[in-house]
Amino acid sequence: MIETERLHIYPASKEEMEDFISSQTNDILKTAYQEMLDGCLMHPEEWNYYAIWMIEKKDGTHIGECCFKGISPNGSTEIGYGISEEYQGRDYATDAVNAVVEWVLQQHKVGSVEAEAEAGNPASIRVLQKCGFLPTGETGEEGPRFARK
Repeated sequence: MIETERLHIYPASKEEMEDFISSQTNDILKTAYQEMLDGCLMHPEEWNYYAIWMIEKKDGTHIGECCFKGISPNGSTEIGYGISEEYQGRDYATDAVNAVVEWVLQQHKVGSVEAEAEAGNPASIRVLQKCGFLPTGETGEEGPRFARK
């Protein structure tokens, strides 16, 4: 578990992910979360790099999720994140992203973290900037790419 002043952030267990997936009403998210669980099951020794990471306030209130998208052979991983709408605008995403990126960059397999943010989502781009990510000049499926070493 990773702790910040306001948050608990932890990779979900198989059972937690199964429950979380079954509670989803958005088919796109449900599919994405199922892919994360499948990645965990195919790579159990790298669970933390495929799992849904739960973001909770210190009082236990679930406010969002983040994830890594495996590890590339060159030691890079990609992060994704989301905060429930009612908790946005309070720097929770910045706190969570910064904490998990600091953690993952301390792992011996990881040398850099990448992310994509939709061009029309200035709040997400600002989170990445506040967490030390720099634009790569590339565009991915979701928008401009950023990286942090």
